[in-house]
Amino acid sequence: MDLSISIFLIFSYCVWDTESRAYTTILSVTNGGKWGDWGKEDFCTDGYARSFAIKAQKKQGAKDDTGLNAIRLICENGQEIQSTVGQKGTWSRVYKCPEGNLMSFTLNVEPSRGKMGDDTAANNIQFSCTDGTILKGEAKEWGKYGEWSKRCPAGGICGIQTKVEPEKGAGDDTALNDVQFFCCD
Repeated sequence: MDLSISIFLIFSYCVWDTESRAYTTILSVTNGGKWGDWGKEDFCTDGYARSFAIKAQKKQGAKDDTGLNAIRLICENGQEIQSTVGQKGTWSRVYKCPEGNLMSFTLNVEPSRGKMGDDTAANNIQFSCTDGTILKGEAKEWGKYGEWSKRCPAGGICGIQTKVEPEKGAGDDTALNDVQFFCCD
């Protein structure tokens, strides 16, 4: 095999695999919205997520509301990770666990409102920390919270993947519909 092809293949594998990390558990909830596509997975390079911020759109009155547009995790080393980000809204302040890491979550989701309603899907999120503290985003809550996800068996949340509906332009947009988190030991 040509040496340049060998080097290219090795380099391609290393670059392609830079965002993955071994994880033990995937945390999910059963009330996520039905629209959109799953984005890329993103992981803390080491350690766990201790903080988060959300990107949410404020109430638009007679215009189309999208609700929650993104979730960003902040790792203990300061690294910020996120999956797909919706286009609307502004970023919140950072919510940080007083002790330990993010360990589980629950999602506030509005069910489909039918053809005549303004769908928003996911609207807010809460996390539990290692010490039992509950952190809640400050976003409009048009839906209701579902059940809590499982809790990371050890360590904490180390990765994220979101399901986001791309902006359609005309019509009813929802943005973030669902999310799953990855636990590492």
